Amino acid sequence: MNKNWRKVSLDRVLIPMSRAALVEPTALYSILGAHWYAKGLYTKDVSQGAEIQAKYLYRVEEGDFVYNRLFGWKGAFALASKENGGCYVSNEFPCFTVRPNLADGRFLWKYFSLPSVWDEVLNLSTGGTPTSRNRLKEDQLLGMEVALPPIEEQRRLMGHIERLSTKIDEASVLRRQALEDVETLCRAIISSDKEAKSTPMCDLVRLRQPDVVVHPEEAYQFAGVYCFGRGVFRGQVKSGMEFAYSRLTRLQTGNFVYPKLMAWEGALAVVPPECDGCVVSTEFPVFEVIEERVFPEVLDTYFRTPSIWPEIGGASTGTNVRRRRLNPNDFLAYRMPLPSRATQERLRKVRAVVDGLKRLQTETAVELDALMPSILDRAFRGDL
Repeated sequence: MNKNWRKVSLDRVLIPMSRAALVEPTALYSILGAHWYAKGLYTKDVSQGAEIQAKYLYRVEEGDFVYNRLFGWKGAFALASKENGGCYVSNEFPCFTVRPNLADGRFLWKYFSLPSVWDEVLNLSTGGTPTSRNRLKEDQLLGMEVALPPIEEQRRLMGHIERLSTKIDEASVLRRQALEDVETLCRAIISSDKEAKSTPMCDLVRLRQPDVVVHPEEAYQFAGVYCFGRGVFRGQVKSGMEFAYSRLTRLQTGNFVYPKLMAWEGALAVVPPECDGCVVSTEFPVFEVIEERVFPEVLDTYFRTPSIWPEIGGASTGTNVRRRRLNPNDFLAYRMPLPSRATQERLRKVRAVVDGLKRLQTETAVELDALMPSILDRAFRGDL
């Protein structure tokens, strides 16, 4: 630590602030929550007073330091922005003003984005279980010590960090835009094929039956499917005692899969190599792709296209939009424009390049995500 930094107890820096407001039945209240990992405040709900059980809410003003007692150990700390000013929190969110002669609120917020600080918070928290019901009380927070440089140095550091953060954000935006552009290119290859023929899915895929018998003592690596065309992912490992399904389906690379309940939101995809061997419940129909008719890359590209999700939604059944289910028979009856074999070959070559780009982009994303924690660690050691 730099020699001109000194440890200061937070009770010298933060002033508890309670702006209690009696809840009026006819008034509207924008109620805030705090993202984990020090990602800031967000509007959790906008409710009429008559819908709110609490007698009082607490008004937040720009510049307040706010945290969630229950999830301090998860990094639920924030500095209220201009947009948060005038909104409200429950009594689980203590608010403080920051003494401007001692600390820059941005400096404190960045300090509380460090995983090492969350560990300290967990050790200070108390509750009924080791984690999920632990609360960080105000006196425990205010008893913590923070190493602070002079206020001018804090502001200099925050200016430097914010400039670096902006550049990292810009790089992330460019990365996402590049991926969106190549996905658009792949979709255009399919949509521009004048020889495409309307073909029912039953001619292109075969429904697989569940092939895994569940044993209570065994562990199973589950997979899931993201909504909005974001593909298949590895989920949790569960023992057979943790779920009620007696049979599961083991995924194979190149299979097509979707969850019955969320297909209408774009949760349809081809299984990638990294999910080979994972299992899904019977709520996930799994299909073998008939590659003599269609390449898996064609299906993966087509069903990630947002414009076709409403068509899938039309084939789904259910009394509530959130409870729509796409049954396998309805999916097999769905007709897609099947590109010519020449177009499919062309798409497969492009997708091979695209998949290589995605792997590179994933590695880049990991490096970008690691940059800011590294910068903050250096900053709070006094090395910036």
